[in-house]
Amino acid sequence: MKSATRSASSTFLSAAATGAPPLGGITKRGFDIAATSLALLFLSPIFLLIAALVKASDGGNVFYGHRRIGHNGRSFHCLKFRTMRMDGDRVLQAYLKANPEAYEEWRTTRKLKDDPRVTTVGAVLRKLSLDELPQLVNILRGEMSIVGPRPVVEDELELYESAASYYLQTRPGLTGLWQVSGRNDVSYSARVAFDTEYVRTWSLIRDMLIVVKTIPAVCASRGSY
Repeated sequence: MKSATRSASSTFLSAAATGAPPLGGITKRGFDIAATSLALLFLSPIFLLIAALVKASDGGNVFYGHRRIGHNGRSFHCLKFRTMRMDGDRVLQAYLKANPEAYEEWRTTRKLKDDPRVTTVGAVLRKLSLDELPQLVNILRGEMSIVGPRPVVEDELELYESAASYYLQTRPGLTGLWQVSGRNDVSYSARVAFDTEYVRTWSLIRDMLIVVKTIPAVCASRGSY
């Protein structure tokens, strides 16, 4: 079943690679570059502090890159401050095997509310969404945007079904409509609906409003784990 899912995803991605420009064009890209450059300038002390805390927590790598699907089906390594144990894959598989309810939660949402892989420092970073700050580098590279759907792994496109075509029209975002509308507190189907609505109704003004709404959402840690 897993190989069949991957095959279907690969076929879909091949068909999606149309070469069409990303949503918002030069206007959206210009906003991304300007805002991200300012953010990196002002947040550099916080970057250094978080890097030191992650390194001191267990001596492992500071950053973590995971393969995600971007605009037109192109893959890229989505950067984060590492929040999980270095042997996280082994820990996850053992945990899911021993906990059927957790396995079902993982199967339907690709997330766990009580994730055994997360370190103590990582739990705080996730709660405040600080682990995602390195994605500012992804934005400068042109792999992501400040606002857009959250980046997904290839198998997750199957959960989008026909709405995957909307996801692939834009660069994934550091924040987005889903993040300011409940995040992990809403169902995956609601997340897909938010992403679809965002692409259908995009405007630069709406991007700016989402950025403004992100600040209280992050401070309140709504749906963040």
